[in-house]
Amino acid sequence: MTAAPQYGIIGHPLGHTMSPALHNWALARAGLPGAYQAFPVEPGALPAFMARARALPLAGLSVTIPHKVAVMALLDGVSARARRTGAVNTVYWDNGRLLGENTDVPGFLAPLRALGAVPGCALVLGAGGAARAVLAGLAELGVARVLVCARSLPKAEPLAAEFAAAALPWDQRASARADLVVNTTPLGMRGAGQDQSPWPDDAPLGPGQVAYDLVYNPRRTVFLARASATGARIVDGLEMFLHQGLEQFRLWTGQTFDLPGARALVGGLLEQA
Repeated sequence: MTAAPQYGIIGHPLGHTMSPALHNWALARAGLPGAYQAFPVEPGALPAFMARARALPLAGLSVTIPHKVAVMALLDGVSARARRTGAVNTVYWDNGRLLGENTDVPGFLAPLRALGAVPGCALVLGAGGAARAVLAGLAELGVARVLVCARSLPKAEPLAAEFAAAALPWDQRASARADLVVNTTPLGMRGAGQDQSPWPDDAPLGPGQVAYDLVYNPRRTVFLARASATGARIVDGLEMFLHQGLEQFRLWTGQTFDLPGARALVGGLLEQA
């Protein structure tokens, strides 16, 4: 008897990830066998875990901090998009080869494409791993002018140069007059920093601008609430989470899932958190 496919997410620490709820719901709705679970994997244990993933084999993996770069060397190949981004967030099988993809990029782009217009200037707040996916996405979208702004200018400068963008000192972020401002920092995330925003109070975003927050817990961060109140359009991080998950599910199963249903599921879980 063939064992049911096993999927999961690897990272450390994993905390309260919504990925098991999303993918187990999607598998059940599609009538597919299998289950998805969290696999906390410390950095030093990654090679051994990936060897076990091949031997079992695991049917597919989501990859999060701190493994998105290290896992690339343990795969049989990665996509051109993952190589450009410098990170893998999805592991899947194709003709017996264990491959890596970055679905954060199309996940980030999907709600932007739905808005219809390509921003002339985009400002990316933060210079960590999430910023890499955003910068790769903005390059795919064809945004003419991209700025990277982080508390550490020496960290922002090489990242900006890698993606043909420009670095901006943190205290000058409000001077950019960007059409799109993307928060890739953890400021505003549920917890000790929930009441914080990466955007200064004295320079409100307004009509004609878009505020996009990658934080999805809570959905309405301080950054988004203030931007909405002053007339800017907003995109919450749940949209990126759902769309990147949709791309993962397609790579693993060849099927898609119902986005409105997934949005109601995860949104409801977030309200209960």
